[in-house]
Amino acid sequence: MGKGTIVLAYSGGLDTSICIPLLKERYDYDRVVTVAVNVGQRDEEIEVATKKGEKLADKHYTIDVREKFVSNHIFPAIRANGSYEGYPMGTSLARPLIAEEVVRIAKKEKAKAIGHGCTGKGNDQLRFDFIIRSAGLEVVAPIRELNLTRDWEIDYAKKHKIPVPVKKDKPWSMDENCWSRSIEGGNLEDPAYYPPEEIFLWTVSPTKAPNKPEKITLGFEAGIPVSLNGKKLGGYDLIQKLNTLAGGHGIGRNDMIEDRILGLKARENYEHPAATVILTAHRDLESLTLTRSELAFKRMVDDKWSELAYKGLVYEPLYAALNAFINTTQERVNGSVDLELYKGSVRVLGRSSPDAIYSNDLVSFESATIDQCHAIGVSQYFGIQARLVRQMQQKKKK
Repeated sequence: MGKGTIVLAYSGGLDTSICIPLLKERYDYDRVVTVAVNVGQRDEEIEVATKKGEKLADKHYTIDVREKFVSNHIFPAIRANGSYEGYPMGTSLARPLIAEEVVRIAKKEKAKAIGHGCTGKGNDQLRFDFIIRSAGLEVVAPIRELNLTRDWEIDYAKKHKIPVPVKKDKPWSMDENCWSRSIEGGNLEDPAYYPPEEIFLWTVSPTKAPNKPEKITLGFEAGIPVSLNGKKLGGYDLIQKLNTLAGGHGIGRNDMIEDRILGLKARENYEHPAATVILTAHRDLESLTLTRSELAFKRMVDDKWSELAYKGLVYEPLYAALNAFINTTQERVNGSVDLELYKGSVRVLGRSSPDAIYSNDLVSFESATIDQCHAIGVSQYFGIQARLVRQMQQKKKK
């Protein structure tokens, strides 16, 4: 008698597909239930995962959490200007939600263990393990535990007649949600290798982008984008429209050396057109509506929030505390930002807000509302300690 039922977080890719027979052959599970979670992948990806899961597993679930992903994970990331080492996070935002949905199905199926296809070198293993173990369930990770290589996996898939989209000469590993798309593996592991255009699906090459700039306006309420060019849109629809619009101008590519949680440096390629535009606009609107002290402190909070989100530590009490502070600051981040999209770049043209901490009258050179003479007294004391030190140093040199 085997170990009963195990639930597998399933994407339809190479790693998770070969886990289905491995869990039976090497781990002695009687029944494998696969769960594909829709966080905004392309329709064809979800369709492939669903069909393969239904064919290869004993039971399959496909769960649509796109709106939940946007409201519970992307919106907080926008408010926190969520980025890691210079790029908008995407994969890390989706992993906790995917893991939570798989945990929910595991409890429904009365399974005591959850499997995933993560390697022992990346970040996702930790993000999944954290959520699964927090639920009191066992973690089974065949790729990591059996120390498998990509070539071995491809050969194993062929022997078991499992169709996979990768080949030995192009073994790209891709992950996608509505906020970001990552591409790694194969020749891309060489930092000196030039990424071929074929790996990009959301963005055109900036050299092939339109020669005419396009102007758009993003509207925000409480730090969340709510309209595009004056038209109100739900979060998911707005993001998808911007992905198409900005991607058509070649905006949102990152090719970088990233420091993973384990300390390994990895070469990563990303596409995130909507995220690039929205975060650019959001940061700019904050500069108009938040005080200097708020902005300075929030930069530290944003950095810590991003670190926890990158690691997938959404149950860390500090994560909730940081969100509480961030949400308070966002009450005044209302207004609109005009932007220009052109050949891989996004530029802020102008911004306005009913909560702007800005006075045309006070700042204007033509206004006498502020008596400039009042600044004389401030100037007398400004930097006085540093001035005294400087004067003493100069005396000693004489």
